[in-house]
Amino acid sequence: MQTLTAGTPAPNFALLNQDGKTISLGDFKGKKVLFYFYPKAMTPGCTVQAQGLRDIQQELADKNVVVLGVSIDPVKRLGKFIERDNLNFTLLSDEDHAVAEQFGVWGEKKFMGKIYDGLHRISFLIDENGMIEHVFNKFKTKDHHEVVLNYLNDNA
Repeated sequence: MQTLTAGTPAPNFALLNQDGKTISLGDFKGKKVLFYFYPKAMTPGCTVQAQGLRDIQQELADKNVVVLGVSIDPVKRLGKFIERDNLNFTLLSDEDHAVAEQFGVWGEKKFMGKIYDGLHRISFLIDENGMIEHVFNKFKTKDHHEVVLNYLNDNA
């Protein structure tokens, strides 16, 4: 697994959102994008992470940051996740994990003694010009939103 690093161009993705509408990186020209990968909608860790981002949505918007959550869940499940947790940002479906592979976040994982391929919980801050500004890969799900906000405040 070769995860993309800061200073490299972000792949121009095109994925379906929770409403079945195609969303691409080009839709957000002039804005920063927090492109965060999470393993599975409506699981405990992913829920805590999403709720944290939901709760700082206005602070992120004030910093010109749009949040896009990406998982391998089908579109229908994403809509349920948004509805259940009152999420106020877009979720994208990468069912074939092609975009995850482009970003280098699809690969070997270990859980309870089992080894399998899966989605790694890594977030990318993409700048207004489509370049990866920062990679967040060391955080706890409950602190993810604080780590992102601290980075944005320290690098304003």
